[in-house]
Amino acid sequence: MLGHPAFTAFAERVSGVTDDWQVAHRPDLYALQAGDKPRDVIHGLSEDLLQRFTDVPLLDRYAVYQRLMDYWADVMQDDVYLIAAEGWVEAARPRGVIENKERKIKEDPDLTVGSGKKAKKYKLDLIPPALVIARYFAEEQARLDTLQAELETASRELEEFIEEQDGEEDLLSEVKNDKGKVTKTEIPKRLKALKGEPEADDEIAALKQCKKLMDQEAAAKKAVKDAQTELDQAVLARYAELTEDEIKQLAVDDKWLADIRATIESEVERITNQLAGRVRELEERYAEPLPAVEREVEALAARVTGHLEQVGVRVDG
Repeated sequence: MLGHPAFTAFAERVSGVTDDWQVAHRPDLYALQAGDKPRDVIHGLSEDLLQRFTDVPLLDRYAVYQRLMDYWADVMQDDVYLIAAEGWVEAARPRGVIENKERKIKEDPDLTVGSGKKAKKYKLDLIPPALVIARYFAEEQARLDTLQAELETASRELEEFIEEQDGEEDLLSEVKNDKGKVTKTEIPKRLKALKGEPEADDEIAALKQCKKLMDQEAAAKKAVKDAQTELDQAVLARYAELTEDEIKQLAVDDKWLADIRATIESEVERITNQLAGRVRELEERYAEPLPAVEREVEALAARVTGHLEQVGVRVDG
């Protein structure tokens, strides 16, 4: 249904208008500098967007306008104010998170390098780490994703194996704690205790398999942790190397314009889904051919007439 040429043409029409709007305003966004007035920025963007969508059918231009204004209020406004106050380079610089117990302020970090007490937490107000990773560390992220998938597989296999042992003859019962969790450190002790036992082959095999799966999970966890630490350190170092042009590309193209396009596309999707639903409703309502409906009406009318005549009511045709 959504692949119908009419829906495709509608989406392409909206995409074309969005393209033209972005091309027109990209130079101005790149030209932002300290001292600029954010209100002038959003005024120019919003009024032109409203005008460009005036003649687009089906789409309420004020709905698109509201999408832009919501994004401005949620994200872009703070970014532009930051650039207007500090300039591009300073705006993109990592800063430490703010934690003030007296004022009950505790910011969530955007990037954490290290772990434990030595961990360093940073806020990246203008350029989120995900944008830097997507543009400069795609291969490293793909490797991390693969390692994460391998960890999930190892964890699932361990969990399934332990669940399989549950029952009256739980071969892992002697290495479980009070909460029913297998304790890895107890496995070697139990194996040592079973050494030489004539009828302990099944339990020994289960213990060895469980230890093997736990070792695999631990190795996978370490691989993920090491890869994540390496990536976080590389990302932090890359922030210090970003040029002003690179910062503008990340903020304007990868963040603002990409996000605004996505929010307009979501409005198009909402409308097309609504229209498609309405079309399906009409199809279902009129799925039965008219002659068939007429025949059914005639049959029902004849049945009613028969009932009336049975009770002595004469019905003239």
